Amino acid sequence: MQPEISVKNLNKSYDDGFQALKDINLDISRGEIFALLGPNGAGKTTLISIICGLVNMSSGQVLAAGNDIIRDYRKARQAIGLVPQELATDSFETVWAAVSFSRGLFGKPANPAHIEKILKALSLWDKRNNHIMTLSGGMKRRVMIAKALSHEPRILFLDEPTAGVDVELRRDMWALVRQLRESGVTIILTTHYIEEAEEMADRIGVIRQGEIILVEDKNRLMNKLGKKELRLQLQNKLEFLPPELAAESLELSESGHELIYTFNAQHEQTGIARLLRTLGDLGIEYRDLKTRESSLEDIFVGLVRQ
Repeated sequence: MQPEISVKNLNKSYDDGFQALKDINLDISRGEIFALLGPNGAGKTTLISIICGLVNMSSGQVLAAGNDIIRDYRKARQAIGLVPQELATDSFETVWAAVSFSRGLFGKPANPAHIEKILKALSLWDKRNNHIMTLSGGMKRRVMIAKALSHEPRILFLDEPTAGVDVELRRDMWALVRQLRESGVTIILTTHYIEEAEEMADRIGVIRQGEIILVEDKNRLMNKLGKKELRLQLQNKLEFLPPELAAESLELSESGHELIYTFNAQHEQTGIARLLRTLGDLGIEYRDLKTRESSLEDIFVGLVRQ
């Protein structure tokens, strides 16, 4: 099956010599939620802007819904909806007029029923006759999503879609994104809220200094790179780790009241039983223990640091 988005050998350099993107290769399948993660300045927005036809590439090829974004610009752009990072709305228009106008920009015939469906899904129906300038920041972001969906795109880019919105609205947006995916829309998400990617994404891509350093199924990534910690609260303070424990993946907290053991939960032999026996032999008693599993954020931070 042909990917919904195909990026081949994509490079972007500026006149001052700065290379923003370096030999990017990426395929995204129809109907998946793909999360693109990376620190500030890594190239996330540049990559999205090139695919959406807003920035010119230096070399390479990009196909969107099977259309070359240069040779078949109009068809490619018609397949894409974009919710940019920055709020940019038609402040003096009503919500209904702004969303309807966006549909017309893509050459689509008027479809009031579709506009009504979008506004209701985004809890904007009661605000349809309000001027955008009177809305809160969270509501304006909803309007931007409505505009991006007005022409029924097959591909939706969400560039930091929940930046600056409250938790309730964020979860409403997550629910909407899942509904869109179920209808066959391909969604590419960039976010600083890594729990958002952990909650929604099917696959994760990590970009650093203009290069894609990893693309992986989210669950496989967390199984492969995720670690677990066993934390033991000690009865008595330890001043240092005994030599008998030097070979273990073990840390002593600064307070000396906690031992932190890191292990791979995927391995049959975690070493926990051996560790507890050794502690017993050394007379080191603990009053409580608990485990903690790596989050996607832990994995992401580790990858970027490396």
